[in-house]
Amino acid sequence: MTILRSFLYLVWFVIVSAVMNIGCLPLLAFPRRVTMFAPKSWCAGLLWGLKWIAGLDYEIRGRVPEDGVLVASKHMSMWDTIAIYLTLNDSVFVLKRSLMNVPLYGWYARKVEMIAIDRSAGASALRSMTAAAKDALAKHRAIVIFPEGHRMPPGAAPDYKPGVAGLYGQLDVRCVPVALNSGLFWTGPAGFLKKPGRIVLEFLEPIPAGMKRAEFMRILEERIETATAKLVAEGRELLEQESR
Repeated sequence: MTILRSFLYLVWFVIVSAVMNIGCLPLLAFPRRVTMFAPKSWCAGLLWGLKWIAGLDYEIRGRVPEDGVLVASKHMSMWDTIAIYLTLNDSVFVLKRSLMNVPLYGWYARKVEMIAIDRSAGASALRSMTAAAKDALAKHRAIVIFPEGHRMPPGAAPDYKPGVAGLYGQLDVRCVPVALNSGLFWTGPAGFLKKPGRIVLEFLEPIPAGMKRAEFMRILEERIETATAKLVAEGRELLEQESR
């Protein structure tokens, strides 16, 4: 049944993506705030289908941060970007530059002013990322970054990159850590398998601005990993109950 539901959800995913990405193309000619209707609606449609087709719901815990902060999230699946973008009022994600070249997706990403970085560019990448992030903060947007730089399966050893500390130091704003357990439910090859249950995303206690680099990294990793471990354990228990 899970495989069938996952297949039906894939069909839904393709239909919603085609309808929204193509049908909303005229919005690219309007200001960013208007264009945002397209990705917000796309995210809402995908999460609606996830609940009613795949039986996979979600829960948001903690205080949703206001605009103008740095949000550093654990990253386990595509679900993370969908849910965070829909939950936050006006956010900008730090993402790989190659994604900007994806037809349709890249067009919308450019229009809503996502921050693209070339990871091979070293220090220049940090400078361009910081400049773009400062511009976004001036517009009272939240900056979202995945500190490990890529998706991590549940239980994997943490792999935090220094870029988040560099951005935190340059922006001089609070950082809101985020823990989640999506990798337990949105899983399988290419994320095909959707297991019924409830994903939990939790906004944690903010880290104040102005901390030294090493201390910031220690606290960030500790808070995210500790909370994520608890959510993963909770998710595994839920999956066991569902399998009985």
